[in-house]
Amino acid sequence: MRIDYDIFPPLDATLNGTTAILLMIGHNFIKRGAVVKHRATMIAAFITSSVFLACYLYYHFHVGSVRFRGNGWSRPIYFSILISHTVLAAVVVPMILVTLTLALKNKFDRHRRLARWTYPIWMYVSVTGVIVYLMLYKLFI
Repeated sequence: MRIDYDIFPPLDATLNGTTAILLMIGHNFIKRGAVVKHRATMIAAFITSSVFLACYLYYHFHVGSVRFRGNGWSRPIYFSILISHTVLAAVVVPMILVTLTLALKNKFDRHRRLARWTYPIWMYVSVTGVIVYLMLYKLFI
């Protein structure tokens, strides 16, 4: 049986986009004081991010790296987004784990302080993941 690896890039982009939406919804919930809804939504965001990471690693383990085919002005833009996305993705993973752990242990003061940094970085990584997908697989083919 041959595995169709072409499904993974759009799946990854969908998971990243879904994570971004869940993050926005969860952030809105906590701003309104809806703690239970916030918790459920942020756990869902964590799950979609985790599934994304597993799919991303599986795909690139089997396919390798994919060359960006854009030229001219698109190259520095693409690589600036890609580099910032990659660096911040590596930084945010432990931040997410600690932020989630603090919340699950009811250490809300520390959770809140770290979440002020984790949320925007996680949002940036999720949104730029979709942008990288669009640039790599849809716009410059």
